[in-house]
Amino acid sequence: MRTMEMIREGYRHDICSAIHPMAASSPFLKKLPLDQYGLQWIHPEYPAAHPLDDGSAAVLTRDLHDTAFRLGKDEKKYKSIVKPIVDHWDGLTRDFLGPLNLLPSHPFKMASFGRKGLQPASLFRRHFKTEQGQALFAGLAAHSILPLSSMATTAIGLVFFGSAHTGGWPMPRGGSQSIADAMAAYFESLGGEIETGFKVTSLDELPESKAVLFDLTPYQVIEIVGNRFPAAYVRKLEKFRYGSGAFKIDYILKEPVPWKNPDCAKAGTVHVGGNFEEIAASEKEMDSGSHPHNPFVLVAQQSLFDDTRTPDEKHTLWAYCHVPNSSTVDMTAAIEDQIERFAPGFKDVIDERRTMNTLDFQIYNANYMGGDINGGRQDITQLFNRPVSAFNPYATPAKGIYFCSSSTPPGGGVHGMCGYHAAQVALEQEFGIKGKELKFLL
Repeated sequence: MRTMEMIREGYRHDICSAIHPMAASSPFLKKLPLDQYGLQWIHPEYPAAHPLDDGSAAVLTRDLHDTAFRLGKDEKKYKSIVKPIVDHWDGLTRDFLGPLNLLPSHPFKMASFGRKGLQPASLFRRHFKTEQGQALFAGLAAHSILPLSSMATTAIGLVFFGSAHTGGWPMPRGGSQSIADAMAAYFESLGGEIETGFKVTSLDELPESKAVLFDLTPYQVIEIVGNRFPAAYVRKLEKFRYGSGAFKIDYILKEPVPWKNPDCAKAGTVHVGGNFEEIAASEKEMDSGSHPHNPFVLVAQQSLFDDTRTPDEKHTLWAYCHVPNSSTVDMTAAIEDQIERFAPGFKDVIDERRTMNTLDFQIYNANYMGGDINGGRQDITQLFNRPVSAFNPYATPAKGIYFCSSSTPPGGGVHGMCGYHAAQVALEQEFGIKGKELKFLL
């Protein structure tokens, strides 16, 4: 959650996260009074749009019935799939944004969701008959950064459908930094202290404490704490698998993207990649170590809805595609060709750009190993068993040492739930504060 003037003074670009459906749905973040500390959510008219070659676009609106109606022949099927998720959203989010729980709070609804969600998106697509319905689903499922033939990719798509019709896909006014700033201000109002600008290389560099929570991936934790862990635990951590990477471009545009379909200009997020088959082929090619000529591109156009992002009539644009881990291939031309395909004249409105490959991401944040922005591959084997297979994934064999990063369940995303669950474990094990008592702290 970082926003910087990375190209020119006055132009504010989100370095990593940009659109925040999970923040709006997070059981933890919804409890925090962040609005009192400057956080303002902006909701674009449409959460997302997905243009196609015939000039049409599948549109994900905040209204379930409107979205379904726009999908034509898929209207009834969309409602039958998504309405049960929306109707039980609060309970479901507590379950699927938590660690693997043998006793979910809503077992029957969670079981129904799980039966659908565990399927690969390439199989679940059969429920949609229209090209628009299949493409919209593909774009959401591809947020998994996995081949669409992978188990549980359907769950990602269903979660994003549900989030659009409940909390929406908002962006913070002023940039993603606003979320971090509001959380920091609230924390400090409670008496907390924050120290930055100090790279920790050993536990000996930290003040004495009962608990240390690491917002790091296994590689960094081994480097800092490895000698305090049993050798068997270190070997498990060393088997942790990192996922694919990202290649990102930040733009300053002379004018907004000239989308062929006007609905795309009303969406905070635009998924650029063509139909289901093309997106599936792109993600499969990427996962096999190649670089697709027609990549799936995620685009966020914040300045259309937030006038704080630029000092004038120009615009910013945020776009990235998935690439193999540690790739240094320049995907600029491929990304721009894809956007141009659905927005003729796009290249003519580019004023300036800055790119980040996987190495740039890792230099920016050591957690992004090889450009992996998810804190580890999030396939079925590491969806809940992260960083290792354990009933309590946040605790470690060393007393007082905990993982709280996206390398723990529920994984990547701006939702705060990894840290929330880790804090619960630490408060109980180190301070004797348990379940019901903890609720009063919130």
